[in-house]
Amino acid sequence: MRIATVGIDLAKNVFQIHGVNEHGKCVLKKQIKRDQMAPFFVNLPPCLVGMEACGGAHYWARKLQAMGHDVRLMAPQFVKPYVKSNKNDAADAEAICEAVSRPNMRFVPSKNVEQQAVLALHRVRQGFVIARTAQANQIRGLLAEFGIVFAQGLANVRSCAREFMEDASNELPGNFRLLIQRLLDHLDQLDGQVDEIEAQIKAAHRMNEMNRKLEKIPGIGPITASALVATVGNARCFTSGRQLAAWMGLVPAQSSSGGKATLLGISKRGDVYLRTLLIHGARAALRAFRNKVDQSGDFWLQKLLERRHFNVAAVALANRNARIVWALLARDRQYQANYKMDQLTHA
Repeated sequence: MRIATVGIDLAKNVFQIHGVNEHGKCVLKKQIKRDQMAPFFVNLPPCLVGMEACGGAHYWARKLQAMGHDVRLMAPQFVKPYVKSNKNDAADAEAICEAVSRPNMRFVPSKNVEQQAVLALHRVRQGFVIARTAQANQIRGLLAEFGIVFAQGLANVRSCAREFMEDASNELPGNFRLLIQRLLDHLDQLDGQVDEIEAQIKAAHRMNEMNRKLEKIPGIGPITASALVATVGNARCFTSGRQLAAWMGLVPAQSSSGGKATLLGISKRGDVYLRTLLIHGARAALRAFRNKVDQSGDFWLQKLLERRHFNVAAVALANRNARIVWALLARDRQYQANYKMDQLTHA
């Protein structure tokens, strides 16, 4: 009997497959190894294939789409409610097969090779930034045990730590000075790694037309624009700008019941990295706006700062920037600084 829908539980070496026909009856339960995946699906008639969006999912999505299958990726938290009993590979594959056939299911756009390569640069850069911060904090902590305390920040660590190392009047032993110097050298190496990867991201950014389009938005620079284009991909997958903002976790979470709507803080769902870049960029744009002598250019932002806390205004601006990003990418428009907000809301 013809297989209409297939659910695949991905793994490193052994994959579980669950297939049903057009009536929803199970006609296939099979466990195959990695090297058997391509031969199995190339001989299978085109059908709907569902997978969880995880490591390797985008690779297999591209492979199966090239074979003629309709591949759809789903967030794991949307598949979990369809697991009927204890968790195992067969139950997960059955749940994926069930979830992908739901008409109201939300799907994750599959990424191409270029998008994954750019995102790999961003992830590695972020890892070096985290390691650099940890290294600076370790240096500050070790020096604090000897009574040497200075302000936070990488610039203070570089300057003050070396100043204390060169000061022969303090009681720091020689082997400890050598240890701190080794940690400072490691900090410089991490700085160099971050700078090199940033240069690669900016070089790829200059070659991408969509990146340059987003860079014109206040609060979005080359790093944020590159991450947005690589992560979002086809913005037409989102029906509106608000849906994109909600996907990034920049809209209020709800706890409503009995007809009474209760809005909480932002949901913080979706990609943490994207949300962090947008909010940090919004903070920088707000600081630049407050330092302006003439603030009449953005009446909405001016009134927002008058009635809301700075951090609340930063999140609101990040939300607006996310909606603008959707309008520019989905409608193929250019950024206009004086575009009316009512037009943006209905875009």
